[in-house]
Amino acid sequence: MFLYLIDLFGTAVFAVSGVILAGKLRMDPFGVIVLGGVTAIGGGTIRDIMLDATPIFWIHDTTYLWVILSTCFLTMMIVRRPKRIPWWVLPVCDAIGLAVFVGIGVDKALAYQDSYLVAVMMGVLTGCGGGIIRDVLAREIPMVLRHEVYATACIVGGIFHTTAIALEYNHQIALLAGLVSTLIIRLGAIRWHLSLPVFAMNK
Repeated sequence: MFLYLIDLFGTAVFAVSGVILAGKLRMDPFGVIVLGGVTAIGGGTIRDIMLDATPIFWIHDTTYLWVILSTCFLTMMIVRRPKRIPWWVLPVCDAIGLAVFVGIGVDKALAYQDSYLVAVMMGVLTGCGGGIIRDVLAREIPMVLRHEVYATACIVGGIFHTTAIALEYNHQIALLAGLVSTLIIRLGAIRWHLSLPVFAMNK
């Protein structure tokens, strides 16, 4: 139940990031909901389709849709008011949601197949897929394709998670290992502005 509640929290946070981008692009309310929705559940939807996991998680549990709709409407109302929110609040909440999404993605992948490599990939897809769709719709280069330490944190978290399972650790310990490692790396990147080296061609 605790993991489920954190999953809903992560869904809300991801939806907020979609709404904020939609606001910067001056979208109408429908556009705001679409961008918030694909950010929140896009990665998990692609994961379920690829794993042939039916029904897709938000069809099986419509609570996710209500969380997204509520978050979108509340965010649209709140951001119009001149309240100062510390810059780190959204990135930190996003990091928590990201860690949970990766853990859930790895877990679900292992429930449907046996490859640890595929499980790590599904964890990364769950965590980053929605953001990629959001950025593509907004005509921006997806953040995970730039120098941001984002997908890297997901990959390391997935590796910790699957390695702990391969070493026959308790399921909860393995999940916690993945969550904590993803979270630490992402928070460290936020705190110290860490980034990966970029590949650039000489002109």
